[in-house]
Amino acid sequence: MDKLELKGKWNEWKGKIKQAHADLTDDDLEYEDGKDDELLGRLQKKLGKTRDEMVTWLKSL
Repeated sequence: MDKLELKGKWNEWKGKIKQAHADLTDDDLEYEDGKDDELLGRLQKKLGKTRDEMVTWLKSL
């Protein structure tokens, strides 16, 4: 997943992620330019998934 794809779709994905995982906070889902890996790391830690699982899941949304 490239950085432009993540940045461009993030607001749409954020709503879907919150619906699927209500325990995630706005801080968990905060996107900052250039910190894609940090965001994926936070999600991995909270959801107990690997990076590849996270990328695959996000692409499926």
